[in-house]
Amino acid sequence: MSVKDIFESMDYGPSPEGAGDALAWLVDQGSRFGHFIDGGYTAPGAGFDSRNPATGEVLATLTQATQGDVDAAVAAARKAQPGWEKLGGKGRARYLYALARLLQKHSRLFAVLETLDNGKPIRESRDIDIPLAQRHFYYHAGMAQLMGSEMPDRAALGVCGQIIPWNFPLLMLAWKVAPALATGNTVVLKPAEWTSLTALLFADICRQAGLPKGVVNIVTGDGAVGEMIVAAQVDKIAFTGSTEVGRKIRAATAGSGKALTLELGGKSPYIVFEDADIDSTIEGLVDAIWFNQGQVCCAGSRLLVQEGIAERFHDRLRTRMDKLRIGDPLDKCIDVGAIVDPVQRDRIVELVAGSEGEIYQAQCALPNGCFYPPTLISGLSQASHLMQEEIFGPVLVSTTFRTPDEAVQLANNTRYGLAASVWSENINTALDVAPKLAAGVVWVNGTNMFDAAAGFGGVRESGFGREGGWEGLAAYTKDAGKGKPIKSVVPFAGDESEPQPVDRTAKLYIGGKQTRPDGGYARNVFDKRGKLIGQAPIGSRKDIRNAVEAARGASGWTNATAHLRAQVLYFIAENLAARGDEFAAQIDRMTGGKTGAKEVEASVDRLFTYAAWADKFDGDVRSVPMRGVALAMREACGVIGAFCADDLPLLGLVSVMAPAIAMGNRVVLVASEPFPLVATDFYQVLDTSDVPGGVVNIVTGSHAELAPTLAAHADVEAVWSFSSSDLSGVIEQGAAGNLKRTWVNHGMARDWMGPEGEGRAFLDAATEVKTVWVPYGA
Repeated sequence: MSVKDIFESMDYGPSPEGAGDALAWLVDQGSRFGHFIDGGYTAPGAGFDSRNPATGEVLATLTQATQGDVDAAVAAARKAQPGWEKLGGKGRARYLYALARLLQKHSRLFAVLETLDNGKPIRESRDIDIPLAQRHFYYHAGMAQLMGSEMPDRAALGVCGQIIPWNFPLLMLAWKVAPALATGNTVVLKPAEWTSLTALLFADICRQAGLPKGVVNIVTGDGAVGEMIVAAQVDKIAFTGSTEVGRKIRAATAGSGKALTLELGGKSPYIVFEDADIDSTIEGLVDAIWFNQGQVCCAGSRLLVQEGIAERFHDRLRTRMDKLRIGDPLDKCIDVGAIVDPVQRDRIVELVAGSEGEIYQAQCALPNGCFYPPTLISGLSQASHLMQEEIFGPVLVSTTFRTPDEAVQLANNTRYGLAASVWSENINTALDVAPKLAAGVVWVNGTNMFDAAAGFGGVRESGFGREGGWEGLAAYTKDAGKGKPIKSVVPFAGDESEPQPVDRTAKLYIGGKQTRPDGGYARNVFDKRGKLIGQAPIGSRKDIRNAVEAARGASGWTNATAHLRAQVLYFIAENLAARGDEFAAQIDRMTGGKTGAKEVEASVDRLFTYAAWADKFDGDVRSVPMRGVALAMREACGVIGAFCADDLPLLGLVSVMAPAIAMGNRVVLVASEPFPLVATDFYQVLDTSDVPGGVVNIVTGSHAELAPTLAAHADVEAVWSFSSSDLSGVIEQGAAGNLKRTWVNHGMARDWMGPEGEGRAFLDAATEVKTVWVPYGA
């Protein structure tokens, strides 16, 4: 092609990136790889081929890990962990800095190998993936340096099992390995079967950096290897992948005590208002859905366009689609590369073929190999399979809306909640809509912005936990204190035939009203001497459902100002203090102790503490390398179900209720099982304290019988348990259904009268961090 031809056609000429160094590195390794365990590569074994998806060429042969390989990796990590943690944050920081520098030094090798193995365009690997991986190691090196002073009461979890996907092989490794190492953990990592090569190259630079043996271990193989890691004796599982697999991992780890973070699927809305800059919005949309061939969990795969510009917008979008360049991923002029594997491409083909909408595919040449054209499907109903399910390919589905409220309704009409984009030249519109979106990340007039300082993660069935920022770091730590096993607390026995001098049958408290239990049953409550105190209702599954429904209906509480919530908490504290002597006497009689007055005083103090926190536990601005801000906003989880501590019937209830409602949540509290009448007295305090109906709901009854219902309820966003009954496994198993957050005690006691009974841990559990990205110019 001559210069004249170029000026006449304005076509890009080919600009291929050389693959020689990457292929030479593979050859130097014999084009066969074992695992990386205890500081060295194992001998290659039976396994599978890793192929270039653009050509089908075999790049290398990898080893399928056996149970013995996984056990060896976990053993090496376990042996190395105490010494790695003892090295201290400043010592660990040196190694993380070394890894970051080596990633920079070998950045071209990593970029080319990533593109060969994954099929994404080289300019994405070169300009986005590899620099972001470097950034994560630099950032977490700094975190390690500061950990001793900024997180003095936190300790490493131990050995972390990490399972990463094939769409961002090296970047997902960095997201998980960097914070784990920074906090003193060791890791056993399984890369995706289709894209393991850059992880094995990373193992090589771990050797170059002199990383102690066993700190990083990498085993390769299919999903069966991931199952082995989940079942292994590790202390945490960090998984990025499909919602279906995430649900299985939640169920498999239930009751094990393993920490868990899940970053799962998405069906992210891309919302375009009439006043948006259409050209900028379409360029953003190209990045949102055709970046990495749409194989991105947070891809803007649902286009919502305001009706007034919909026809014009779609016409210009189709024109832009026709200009996209598809071809050899190593060509720096290519926009769309290869689908990672024929299996994934065939899945996309099958999904699109079954669509009832109007299909438009880019009018551009499609090369031989594992490629799929950029596709737009319009005219779908909200109930359409493709509007609801993740396609994970270069396929965009589209619909329209009339008003901002309808846009929010459509955007939230999904079981996912990972990310969202909002496009408007009116900042009032954008910042009005952003907080209303059920998503862990919201981009304003932008898309696919990531940084190590800004937390990333989802809500709903997009998983729980965050990666990046302080919250991502905290997910790899635990309280440095030593816990004690909890002791079961049982009610006192007495003469079941003893009549009550005065009929004292308490009721449940649901929707701001005292209600009789649905089953109509109650049980006798006796004091230490066996004397009848009264009767407590026995709550049932129907009562839990009624309480959750009432809590859902009290959503106005979440939208109330923090100042208002603080005033209500102060009011509750004042009214409780006014009846302090009465509550103290009741606690002493019911528990058989003499610390009732102390418990009441601590409860009043706790209410004042969370009233004080209500308007002070807020978000912050993260320092990200761009002209803009990433706002880490604290939002209420929604409806929280909680099983209260048994031994301190008032303080245990107040200690979970107060932080939850201070942050704007509504709660369903299952009161102390052996001593329930204190809770039924407490709702009289709520009645006189301006607490809106449905914000606090109190059910009494068997913790073991009510736990499965509350844990499995689809309209509950989180479940906590501090019961003396062993509920952790039941709750975590039930939570797998809609992947709600859980906070359970795993049979360990908590000092409710001391500092452990209050503070930031409760506020963290009561909130989600939503990262809102707002660019503000060049």
